[in-house]
Amino acid sequence: MSETEQETLYPSWARDTIRYCDTDRQGHVNNAVFVTLLETGRVPILYSRERPILEPGTAFVIARLELDFKSELNWPGEAKVGTRVQSIGRSSIRLQQAIFQNDVCAANAETVIVLMDETTRRSRPLSEAAIARFKELSS
Repeated sequence: MSETEQETLYPSWARDTIRYCDTDRQGHVNNAVFVTLLETGRVPILYSRERPILEPGTAFVIARLELDFKSELNWPGEAKVGTRVQSIGRSSIRLQQAIFQNDVCAANAETVIVLMDETTRRSRPLSEAAIARFKELSS
């Protein structure tokens, strides 16, 4: 998939450096690191300083993560993570993400993120501002 095709699929992009310590005995990036790379893609959306969407006393938590490995990631190099909002619920969003290295998709993921009230530890409805921001990132 070309970089132009990737950019049309995912409105939000993040990059991360593959570190030597990310590799395993097989010489490729360990599977657990893929989850960290997905986090790299989510954080700019969920915790943006320029466009904050969290209200005081709330936090985002992962309710579900489904990850499909497509190819290896290798060191040295860089990974690009594309993210889009697939759907918006009352208190949750469903994200689609993909990890690329050298224009090759290494993994696809679907993540459900829930807004939680930090006092009650229960889900809480998304604010209108959060919904508006997530709609901008919808497919």
